[in-house]
Amino acid sequence: MNAFSPRKPLAALAVALSLLAPVHAAEPTRWVGTWAASPQPTWGAGFVLPNNAPDRLGDQTVRQVARISLGGERVRIALSNAYGRAPVTIGAARIARSLGGDRIDAASDRALTFGGKPAVTLLPGAPMLSDPVELSAPALAELAVSLYLPGDAELRSFHWEGAQDAYLARGDRSAQPALDGAEKISSRPYLSGVYVESARPVRSVIAFGDSITDGAASTPNRNRRWPDFLAQRLAARDIAVLNAGISGGQVLNDGMGVSALARFERDVLAQRPDTVVLLMGINDIGWPGSSFEPTREAMSAQRLIDGYRQLIARAHQSGVRIVGATLTPFEGALPDAPVKRYFNTDKEKVRQQVNAWIRSSGEFDAVADFDALLRDPAQPARMQAAFDSGDRLHPGDAGYRAMADSLDDTLLFGAR
Repeated sequence: MNAFSPRKPLAALAVALSLLAPVHAAEPTRWVGTWAASPQPTWGAGFVLPNNAPDRLGDQTVRQVARISLGGERVRIALSNAYGRAPVTIGAARIARSLGGDRIDAASDRALTFGGKPAVTLLPGAPMLSDPVELSAPALAELAVSLYLPGDAELRSFHWEGAQDAYLARGDRSAQPALDGAEKISSRPYLSGVYVESARPVRSVIAFGDSITDGAASTPNRNRRWPDFLAQRLAARDIAVLNAGISGGQVLNDGMGVSALARFERDVLAQRPDTVVLLMGINDIGWPGSSFEPTREAMSAQRLIDGYRQLIARAHQSGVRIVGATLTPFEGALPDAPVKRYFNTDKEKVRQQVNAWIRSSGEFDAVADFDALLRDPAQPARMQAAFDSGDRLHPGDAGYRAMADSLDDTLLFGAR
């Protein structure tokens, strides 16, 4: 073929056209929180409620089960020593699909690393992310995270209200399919989050509250907190639901954990959610004068409202929609508990004043009227028996389901 063959210009034209064709890069991925347990500091023996956890851990494996909301093919975990007074060494960490109780699916078991190393030291006050690991985890899967602590460690950072059994076993048993003979505990040491990698557009909702959000009095090991019911409804639509409730949580004061004002960035805004549902304030009202805080000054509605305004401003500054939930009825609360004087008529007046402001002020982006949903029409200061767990403060499973069912798309995400 000579230099003037007509095929050469055609070939050159094809190359030129190929260079002008659009390049389809791989879809960008991002890490999305799919489960959370907000860290709390442990407390001393003099507190009215027990720790539900050992004071120290050493040469022990702790296995915890977390039901995620969104699924993914790659996962990682977050650990926290937020309230530690000394470094804590994790000698081995693993993640697997749970088969229920202390059992795992051995075929899915994966070793976790931190900067490529199997062990990691959690510094006081610091969180730590694991490296990503390949693990097929469908939406609403239960994952088991096993941590081996080789040396003696004071347990200072945990999540108190697990509503899920965790398992303590002697020695490094992190890779074993079952932890026969393990001790059960109901709290969550060190584990604070699970993340999945997603290439799809996703949205997320964070439930920010106290024991009612944390799932107190729901059926243990059944994932029947109100954020769990919400996650069940939304997971198929690529919407994550994270539970940032802590039992004893307050807006203004530290109690069984730091105040909402102190932990809002860490537990909510750092997750970059689309929406936060705020249900908190009943402990700000109920704790003063009770067995929890017998000498604290009574809470006023205005002080609590000022706290809400701070959370609203900080949410909006970060572009986060914030839904205010009315405070639920609590007349006669905790009749059989060691906590006394939690309710009185003056506290009820404050609750009614706060709820009136939440409903009418227009300062929240939307309102979830849990009070109207759960109260007894004949006795509005009390919860309906059908929704009450029996302690007159926390809903039972039916009440938690009703709360989740009341949160529709327009309330959570606004009009489209």
